[in-house]
Amino acid sequence: MRSMIWLGFVLAFAASAGANEVTVKNDSLVNNSSGSIQAGFAPGEKAASWLTSPCDGNIVAAQIFWRSLFGGAAVSPEDSIDIYRSGTFPTAGALAQDIIGPQLNDGVINEFRYLDENNTIPLSVPVTQDETFVLALTFSDAPDPTQGPSVVSDSGGIQANRNSIYALIGSSYSWYSNTTLGVTGDWVIRAVIDCQAVSTDASVATTVTSTSTAYTPGAPLQYTITIGNSGPASSLGTTVVDTFPSAYAGAAWTCVASGSATCTSSGNGNIIDTVNLPSGSHVVYTVNGTVIAGTTGTLSNSATAIVHAPTTDPNSTDNTGTLDLTAATSDLIFANGFEQSAAAPRIMAAHALGVRPAR
Repeated sequence: MRSMIWLGFVLAFAASAGANEVTVKNDSLVNNSSGSIQAGFAPGEKAASWLTSPCDGNIVAAQIFWRSLFGGAAVSPEDSIDIYRSGTFPTAGALAQDIIGPQLNDGVINEFRYLDENNTIPLSVPVTQDETFVLALTFSDAPDPTQGPSVVSDSGGIQANRNSIYALIGSSYSWYSNTTLGVTGDWVIRAVIDCQAVSTDASVATTVTSTSTAYTPGAPLQYTITIGNSGPASSLGTTVVDTFPSAYAGAAWTCVASGSATCTSSGNGNIIDTVNLPSGSHVVYTVNGTVIAGTTGTLSNSATAIVHAPTTDPNSTDNTGTLDLTAATSDLIFANGFEQSAAAPRIMAAHALGVRPAR
């Protein structure tokens, strides 16, 4: 590749990224740095950067630094800007999108956000975090070998497996590493990725239930504790705490997770567990223990799910679930309000005298 060096050039940008956008690049070019104009391209050849997305999002713009030796060159209509999926370096993978007929202005980082010349069809190529993709410029004409304009490489050295050239050598086109063809810098070919804003809000809720509507002193009692997350964010590393009442002895529990959630499968005594709750998932604890003989009054049990940063839960009022149980009674007369009947005193008195009451 034929190159021409310039020094101390101040970069000018055609556009700037938005609030959620990240410019991805390999090059080290900054204001007042130096680089090389690579003018040794033939029609149909390509200069390509291998870039890596920092997030889940969409490629919304392609940027290409186009420069002549002295500046002021006319606008250059080129063949296309191509976005490929990663292949096996230096060969690009499947074509994901192309911008046909880009018009490149001299002396600026040209930015392209639309697929058509009327700027009505936006560029949008989905990518995932850490995905590598290839952004390439295809030449329609050979640049002037003495002054350009053409694509630019930086002078800060070249990164391995990050720059390639699609070139006609002999009778066929093929992909080559930059270093194979003598280019020792990174292409100033960049992409703008709109990183999708991901909510950190989760909706975690806890409920406590029992198979019994009342407790019996000295008898077994089972609790069911359910912690769910309706999202939209995952709640990872959530702490579940249930300190059982002192009148509840011998607690042993198991946990079953659903919807990609995780929890500790079993344990004894109080629950202090760390669970992972993706959106739409839940965990269910089943607890078996015995109510101590002689217990009276209300038996109250509460379980709490504690959400940790960076996740937030805007409504924390349902993070704690509580179940209050009263003691069961075996006195059917007083249990069903029979003592309130006007006839009850006469029936009881008649039985005491050994006679039948009048009807």
